[in-house]
Amino acid sequence: MNASTAKNFRIKSEDLKPLVESVGWCVATDRIMVDGLPIGYMHRETPVAGGDSGWRFFAGDEDEAYMARDGNHGVYDLNTVANYDPAVIPHLGAAPGSRFDKADDGAYIPFD
Repeated sequence: MNASTAKNFRIKSEDLKPLVESVGWCVATDRIMVDGLPIGYMHRETPVAGGDSGWRFFAGDEDEAYMARDGNHGVYDLNTVANYDPAVIPHLGAAPGSRFDKADDGAYIPFD
């Protein structure tokens, strides 16, 4: 990646703390990782490849056009995303098919 396409992440890699034991990678949008919006919605899919945790994280305002642009999301270690919002940690053991919305009080609640 060259300097003109490098992302300016909200948390620098040297500031990441070991909050969860790595269980693989996940997908998160730049609305969270770069723009600094909180995680508003997360769901766990059946993993698609080796090392995939199945977790997908969204701020909640990403539309189809936003998600269609590859540069608007990325693959991250699950610990990296946990550093952006430690409130996700208690839910990371949820089974594939699990979905959670963030409530006004900051807690994650199951979404059907």
